[in-house]
Amino acid sequence: MLASEAEAKAYVASLCEDTALERLELLAHLLKEENERQNLVSRGSLAEVWLRHIADSAQLLSFVPRGTHWVDLGSGAGFPGLVLAIMRPDDKFSLVESRTKRVEWLERATEQLTLANCKVFGQRLEMVETFAAGAITARAFAPLPRLVELAKRFSTKDTVWVLPKGRSAIEEVNGLPRKLRSVFHVEQSRTSSEAGILVGTGL
Repeated sequence: MLASEAEAKAYVASLCEDTALERLELLAHLLKEENERQNLVSRGSLAEVWLRHIADSAQLLSFVPRGTHWVDLGSGAGFPGLVLAIMRPDDKFSLVESRTKRVEWLERATEQLTLANCKVFGQRLEMVETFAAGAITARAFAPLPRLVELAKRFSTKDTVWVLPKGRSAIEEVNGLPRKLRSVFHVEQSRTSSEAGILVGTGL
């Protein structure tokens, strides 16, 4: 379990090249600046940005193979989407966000971070044209049953769902229709003893 900013940064550094680490440092800087203009993340969490946001996002990479087209639902502050896009430059990322100010932030961030592998969809998910995603992720987008209902049209039998959740992870799986419960299992988060990651395939 990662317990400090130093441990979190070292963990992230072990997963990427120096150029990606530099971009992640720039992302942290841009986030702190933007958070003065709009409440992207809780102010208190900025003191632990590597642990609470960057490493928390980076840990999802271990569940998804390289060469994947990711869809990040409700990208908001850019977690996990921007972090993953920085660390996987050869993967493709579609960031879906409907709130205007956050769309503007995501567009500025992708430009300043020179993320050519990122496309921001500034609209509700229901309005995004259907395509086959290799991975679907979301952080605080919607309760699991609603999330599955909205996003399953992007899923194939090979799509990997990686969904960071808090202590409610098991309860949310149990809230799914019976035929879907076996699709997901819970992995322990590296950044919080109380958090889990829902991982599923075959929807």
